[in-house]
Amino acid sequence: MSLTKQQWEKAQQRALALFEKAAIVLTDREKEHLEVADFGLEDLDRFGLEIVTYVNTDRCCAKELVLFPGQTCPEHRHPPVAGEPGKEETFRCRYGLVYLYVAGPATPEPEIKATLPAGREQYFTARHQIILHPGDQYTLAPDTWHWFQAGPEGAVVSEFSTKSRDEADLWSDPQIQRIPEIR
Repeated sequence: MSLTKQQWEKAQQRALALFEKAAIVLTDREKEHLEVADFGLEDLDRFGLEIVTYVNTDRCCAKELVLFPGQTCPEHRHPPVAGEPGKEETFRCRYGLVYLYVAGPATPEPEIKATLPAGREQYFTARHQIILHPGDQYTLAPDTWHWFQAGPEGAVVSEFSTKSRDEADLWSDPQIQRIPEIR
């Protein structure tokens, strides 16, 4: 499962347009290295994330994340790795709305803002809702199950964290492939 070059280029252009709406200035190099992840599900309108990584050292990581309208980053957690407790991350909404779901007391159904992706509902178990508006932020403890979805206008989120080890993330959905392939 993979993205075509045409799908990747279209997603990159859509992401750059949202960065512009959020007044996030990127260098040409950052634009060229913008990652488009469909998580191997080949349904970028429903599942995906567009990512610019500014820095990822042994101590810290900073990224910009784009979600298209209604696009979902599937449920996952950042487990302990190499004797370290796993990634701690802070999401700060820059544009749009983000519906973030974490483990904890479930938000009552009538108040849920996100739409569970049809056919994959069983892979979204975290149901404690946090709504992030521009300027709002939330910090996730290491090894916390979470997922998030953009509101109707899409979203841009700044992520600040400890070292990112995307390849070590654990996903509720066994079909997820975190590292994208371009064909």
